[in-house]
Amino acid sequence: MNDFKILPSILAADHGQFLTDIATVDTPEIELLHVDVMDGHFVPNITFGPKVVASLRKHTRFALDVHLMISNPDQYVPAFAEAGADIITVHQEACPHLHRSVHLIKEQGVKAGVALNPATSLESVRHMLPDIDLLLIMTVNPGFGGQKFISNVLQKIEQAERLRRDNKFQYVIEVDGGVDTETAPKVYEAGARFLVAGSAIFRQEDRPAAIRGISNSITTFLDKQKTIHT
Repeated sequence: MNDFKILPSILAADHGQFLTDIATVDTPEIELLHVDVMDGHFVPNITFGPKVVASLRKHTRFALDVHLMISNPDQYVPAFAEAGADIITVHQEACPHLHRSVHLIKEQGVKAGVALNPATSLESVRHMLPDIDLLLIMTVNPGFGGQKFISNVLQKIEQAERLRRDNKFQYVIEVDGGVDTETAPKVYEAGARFLVAGSAIFRQEDRPAAIRGISNSITTFLDKQKTIHT
């Protein structure tokens, strides 16, 4: 049983045939879908609202990892929770009262995540780490799919993993942006266990093969590590 999960990002799916596209990633490896919510203010793009989340909840088997890349997220947290989100993640940069925002999510009975843009320091959320279920470290600047992985963010992932391990914090480290067969082993080695992949899955003709390819890139890395240490 793998200790990591791959989360297809529906931002990269064909929005004109959502359910058809999502059915192509309905494989045994996939448990969660990543849903990027953008408002055109916090990031330069507009995507989905609570009604899309409600439709996904009704028509798919997946748990829903909802990433709010929006201004004033507190205003919309209850609606996304009611729509069926299993995890709701807000951005540190969009929340002047982050403690309040995280606990608002928890009050809805939903797991709470905090996201950091590439240029945002981990230190800015240090005092919230005991309270969160998920720490999303962006490995591209948010707003659009298909961007190139920002490699120096690996240091932030490593730092987050050290803090999690040393303090016995319970959060899972998630990464979003530029995840593919080349970068997946790198973020896994750094400490990420939820890997969001959009273009690397939905821009391929054989989506199950693309998922297996990302998964196999990590297991191959682990096998090599075992060989080195034996």
